[in-house]
Amino acid sequence: MKDLTQGSIARHIVTMAVPIAVGMIFQTLYYMIDLYFVGELGDVPLAGVSAAGNATFLVLALTQVLGVGTVAMISQAVGRKDRDEANVVFNQSLTLAAVSGLAVLVLGYLTTTPYMRSVAADAATVEAGRTYLFWFMPGLALQFALVAMGSALRGTGLVQPTLVVQLLTIVLNAILAPILIAGWGTHRPMGVAGAGLASTLSLVVAVIALWAYFRRLERYVGVSAPLLRPRLPIWRQLLAIGLPSGGEFALIFVYSAIVYWTLREFGSAAQAGYGAGSRLIQGLILPAMAVSFAAGPIAGQNFGAKLADRVRSTFSISAAIISALMVLLTLFVGWRAEALIGSFAKNADSIAVGAQFLRFACWNFVAQGLIFTCSSIFQGLGNTTPSLLSSGARLVTFAVPAIWLSTLPGFRIELVWYLSIASTTLQAIASVLLLRAEFKQRFVPGFVASGAGLGANS
Repeated sequence: MKDLTQGSIARHIVTMAVPIAVGMIFQTLYYMIDLYFVGELGDVPLAGVSAAGNATFLVLALTQVLGVGTVAMISQAVGRKDRDEANVVFNQSLTLAAVSGLAVLVLGYLTTTPYMRSVAADAATVEAGRTYLFWFMPGLALQFALVAMGSALRGTGLVQPTLVVQLLTIVLNAILAPILIAGWGTHRPMGVAGAGLASTLSLVVAVIALWAYFRRLERYVGVSAPLLRPRLPIWRQLLAIGLPSGGEFALIFVYSAIVYWTLREFGSAAQAGYGAGSRLIQGLILPAMAVSFAAGPIAGQNFGAKLADRVRSTFSISAAIISALMVLLTLFVGWRAEALIGSFAKNADSIAVGAQFLRFACWNFVAQGLIFTCSSIFQGLGNTTPSLLSSGARLVTFAVPAIWLSTLPGFRIELVWYLSIASTTLQAIASVLLLRAEFKQRFVPGFVASGAGLGANS
């Protein structure tokens, strides 16, 4: 366990964010490797896997429910120096992860085909996406166990064990992807099915490795059979904190599904270009996301310790770091859009759509950084409803105009990208205003406990 209520906040953010960023970057390589080899199969497989990959946002939304609730409750317990409560929360998180993973596995297989039919441009794209998800679904179910364990460690201020496991997973996926997708060495290529299977096998190894760490090395929180028995009051607390964040991720899924829907008339090449561009952005913004991921447990521990000034400083310092990173990223993407998208999309039409998307999307980066920061601080405070409200406002200001415009004669793709910039900017403004209101409500006179740590706000 690492005490985040003492010392320099900036140093805590950097110390935690660097390994988180490394882990997330390698995690993105996990998807990029699949994307590269699938891209070699042609536009239809790429479009199918990209559209299917959007469905993973829905599963990420569900894992976010578990992860956010776990980080918030454990970090606040650590701040209060209540180790017993932290252990109860961790074990209940594991039980809820098992139940959730089983439910996703069953429902996923039942809904994969209808989902692909609703977003794909043609039957071949539907089949490619369906095949990929069929083989990847067990891996998606295992994400819950991985998130429960990783979130517990992050709540206690530790990120290195999760990083080591992620690196192991990436190496394994890098080995398996060309073997299973392209048939290297076996001469039996599985195509998109191999992409899904490679990811699933890698996640199996990741869960086993992290479970072994908890059984043998972790000392602050650990697996205890009596504590694994379901405790519904704890589940309700985890869900009350996590559900709004899960809803926030679900809205991202809806947002992306609407974009895919509006691009249907432009064919699979346009969907492939957007899909590749979206995946690239997910990878490029990871350093900024890592800073926000570090801010959450720092805010949570200090909130649990009743150190209001340090919570405010966590927001201002992390927002400044993220904004600086996003400005640099905006300049880079605007400069190298074609080269970036050309690494994955091979068709000229796909490259044109993807490059255009990247040039517009990069103007969202600073606003997205502020949204990430606000969302993480809300998580640390244990109230994630404001983040859901700001995401809902973005969806409304984007979805309704986008659907209407797509029905008009002469509809052009760039109109969707303009709407995206406007709606994301509005969401960022709403998030900051809601966080200021939350600070005023929570940090009333007398909230800050007397004691150490108040002088180390930088």
